[in-house]
Amino acid sequence: MAPVPVAPESAWFEPEHPTGRGALVVAGSSGRLDEQRARLLAGLGAVALTIRWFGGPGQQPGPFEVPLETFDRALDQLAERCERLAIVGTSFGAEAALLTAAYDERVSACVAFAPTPVVWAGYDGPRETSHWTRAGSAVPFVPFADDWSPDEDPPAYRSLYERSLAVHGDEVAGAVIEVERIRGDLVLVAGGDDRVWPSAWFADRIADRRRQHGLETTVVTHPAAGHRTVLPGERAVEAGQVMQRGGTPEADAALGDLCWPHVVRALA
Repeated sequence: MAPVPVAPESAWFEPEHPTGRGALVVAGSSGRLDEQRARLLAGLGAVALTIRWFGGPGQQPGPFEVPLETFDRALDQLAERCERLAIVGTSFGAEAALLTAAYDERVSACVAFAPTPVVWAGYDGPRETSHWTRAGSAVPFVPFADDWSPDEDPPAYRSLYERSLAVHGDEVAGAVIEVERIRGDLVLVAGGDDRVWPSAWFADRIADRRRQHGLETTVVTHPAAGHRTVLPGERAVEAGQVMQRGGTPEADAALGDLCWPHVVRALA
């Protein structure tokens, strides 16, 4: 197996008053550097690192079969400087954050915005495959429903994910993220009007699974918020694929206000 390259594009943000915490910040389906959120977390005293996780030199061109070791390598870099490690991810990045936190014992806090309880499919041209690999093998995933098509323009994909879970029920168990393995704080943030996927329902499923193992989870939701939470001090992100994400600027910011104390606590 070829070695997994360290992310070729990254950005570090240094805290004025370091707390010994390092935070890896993982963006969603754009794979971009989430510099705005990393800068915000550095204001809490964390050494914050954000990486491009696909689309860079030596990386996958899209969000499919991305080695989870990409995130392990980034945590290696943080561990050289920090006593405690956290990972913060959004959407597809939340999927990566939950998987990484479940299998990397160094992670003591995880914050997942618009999370998912399962691994989803990605596309390599016409070929459907997993978003992720581990040790060179594809991580089991839930395929997409072949009989779904959008009925709005721009599309809302929430019903695709709901339909796919119903159609491919046999694959769900193997694709479930083992969130009961996550140590320390787990904070899930989701909007009830998320039109990308049903993240509030997903967050409840994650919390239910952990509850069955005697573990607590912090779930923060707002009924009118969409897929993108806006934290205090952040600007709304306008980039990305054209689609319906739900929410309103006011509700997305209100969800950010609601979850902020829990984010602060997790990174304290």
